[in-house]
Amino acid sequence: MTTVRRPLPLLTPEQRAGLRSELTEVIEYRKSGLSLNHIVGCPLDCGYCVRHLFDNFEMKVPRALMSDDEAVQRLVSHRYFRPHVTPVQLFNRATDPMLANVKPHTFNVLADLDRRGLTNHVLVITRWRVNEEDCERLNGFRHLRLTVLVTHSGIDDQRIEPIDSTIAAESLRTLYENAVRYRTVLYWRPIVPGLNDSDTHLQRARDLCEHAHATVFTGLFFRRQIAEYYQAHGLPLPYEDTARRKILPEQAESRILDLFLRPRDIEAPWGRLFRKTSCAVAHAHGEPDYNGHYGIRELCTICPLGQIDLCAGAWKAPHAAEATDAARALGAVGDVEVTERAIMVEGLDEPPRYFLQHGFGYQVHDRARPHHYRRHGRAEIGWPGEEASAP
Repeated sequence: MTTVRRPLPLLTPEQRAGLRSELTEVIEYRKSGLSLNHIVGCPLDCGYCVRHLFDNFEMKVPRALMSDDEAVQRLVSHRYFRPHVTPVQLFNRATDPMLANVKPHTFNVLADLDRRGLTNHVLVITRWRVNEEDCERLNGFRHLRLTVLVTHSGIDDQRIEPIDSTIAAESLRTLYENAVRYRTVLYWRPIVPGLNDSDTHLQRARDLCEHAHATVFTGLFFRRQIAEYYQAHGLPLPYEDTARRKILPEQAESRILDLFLRPRDIEAPWGRLFRKTSCAVAHAHGEPDYNGHYGIRELCTICPLGQIDLCAGAWKAPHAAEATDAARALGAVGDVEVTERAIMVEGLDEPPRYFLQHGFGYQVHDRARPHHYRRHGRAEIGWPGEEASAP
């Protein structure tokens, strides 16, 4: 029998006043889509959580900033939202969408978006419990291209990740076995050398891949605030330096690819393994990548051949004048250049770049922060300088 839960209480004015301004802005444009976060607070205590960046890691009890109806209305009326085009993420910054007291809000938002007939990609990222009843509800949405990404790290050190990874593993299996309309992706992260990259850890992840429509692997987002938390709690620092981008050393990637390689499988030598989230999501739905990663060809070296063909058929460089007009309208300065890899712009921060990227289906890069060859937009830590330069 379904348990009826009351909506989470709204934050009081005093509680709101104590939040960083970033948390009160409930919509944020991230690479994988417009991110809706009107619920804040999480009890899961993962030491590497991005909540450290917003000074609310100690907020363990979820609270609502506004009603679900108001949040959805803000989303669909946002300047960067385009019906049927803009990918959307739910509750991936300040809570977990499948916590018992957050889950009703997750389903409310999904139902509202689906009632509007929207076919946008919607990503729900969780490491918590998902049961068969949840799967039935997820299968009930008729229009949304819905993907549930299950975060699994396999980290055994409870000081860093107190939540048992077997919870996520079981949720992944349940989601995959019951999937009809939605798709499920194994979100294998963060992979940290010396912490969860032993042969046993890698093989465990390899086995879990069989219970997902696709798998994406990535490293650790290690900013100053997270490093300070590690130091304050006597946790072993995974790296000497912090970085703006995620850290996944070349050697770690090589070991993963060596393990996954199946030379006799000509069509998909690495199975359904991907370097980028949108690539995994697109493959799970049988579509080309909406982030236009095909322009960065070295990203595609592990993709199934059928997926490469699908992306190649949809990938098209915009005309220089069209790209220039669109970038200028958003505030770009300097030259706008369309290369065979990306649109190069200046003066645009991440939200307008992602808006352009999802509109054109073509990578948009900041000229001041280049994506180096083979590093795939990751931090330079663990990558030899001579191999990080563009060809």
